[in-house]
Amino acid sequence: MRGARWTASLAMTFMATAGCTGTATTPPDPGRCGARIAFFGPLTGEAQNLGRNMNEGVLLAVEEHNAADPSCAVQLDDFDSQGDPKQAPELAQQIVADSAIVGVVGPAFSGESQAANPILSQGGVSIITPAATEPSLSTRGWSTFHRILGSDTAQGPAAGRYIRRTLQARKVFVIDDTSPYGRGLSDEVIKELGPLVVQSTSAQPNLIDLRGVVAEIASASPDVVFFGGYYHQAGRLLRELRAVGMSATFVSGDAVKDEEFLHIAGLAAAEGAVLTCPCQPPDKDPAFVQRYRTRFGHEPGTNSAEAYDAATVFLRGIDAGHTRRADLERFVDDYSGPGVSATVQFTATGELVDTSVAVWAYRVDGGRIVADHSPIPSS
Repeated sequence: MRGARWTASLAMTFMATAGCTGTATTPPDPGRCGARIAFFGPLTGEAQNLGRNMNEGVLLAVEEHNAADPSCAVQLDDFDSQGDPKQAPELAQQIVADSAIVGVVGPAFSGESQAANPILSQGGVSIITPAATEPSLSTRGWSTFHRILGSDTAQGPAAGRYIRRTLQARKVFVIDDTSPYGRGLSDEVIKELGPLVVQSTSAQPNLIDLRGVVAEIASASPDVVFFGGYYHQAGRLLRELRAVGMSATFVSGDAVKDEEFLHIAGLAAAEGAVLTCPCQPPDKDPAFVQRYRTRFGHEPGTNSAEAYDAATVFLRGIDAGHTRRADLERFVDDYSGPGVSATVQFTATGELVDTSVAVWAYRVDGGRIVADHSPIPSS
């Protein structure tokens, strides 16, 4: 059900999903015309824009699929995590308990992935995340995990190379928001930049008063500030940095590449900011952009294309008759085909194959987030 609100109690969920902590039972086959897929990510809360981008990509794929074969429609269920890892386990248990849900596009963020993926994997539910980039997600033994974009082992070093080569930085201050995503990305940037990093620190995402952090950054006199975290805090931080007269170039990652970042920071403060993303600019596939704009009235956002591709993999598996969870998981493992965002093929650990991974730099120019003409060089 689109926009379904789940009200089953946690106790009932545990009863329905007892296999999550033991040997998983084989769920019944819902049949090709009864299969459903889920979106798992923030649809409300501070990060809702990022979740909306992905949800719309999934919805477009499902609607196009169903328009082509209305007699055998696939249903999309939404699970709103609010980007909160504390909510993720219960949502994962609800998914596992519903045998008709055979695949999940998500979880969207790294923290909620760490909390939900063990449950989803134990329940045999195939996972394709369109946005969670924390590197260790693919090394924890979750047999149903897949990631349809490059991890921070690609994005972090690429951001570092851009800071060193393109921005020609001499002194870099690195700050993270303590989240698995923000800290992991910042760590990779620090590794790449080495002695160019003059100082690093952390700031809790719910920190309201940023004056102490801003003073710490200002005292280091960097020419580049790198922030690992999400757009809401990034916008507030940049606004405060500009308010005290700091002109250092602001650099951040894919979770800041959202129009709301510009609104929170202010267009004048955001001008010139650099945002990296292991995601191809949508204009590389004009037909997708047109279909998306026609359906939603605006262009695709960050990870809309990756979410569309993830849903498409599941839909093709369902069309091929793989409607048991185990069968669909094998289909996804072996999948290879062109997508909107990249050629989709996974390694044995669920990572996108190296030849499909690219990291792009985006710059705020004239109040708009625009992409460089080519990806950041890989070496």
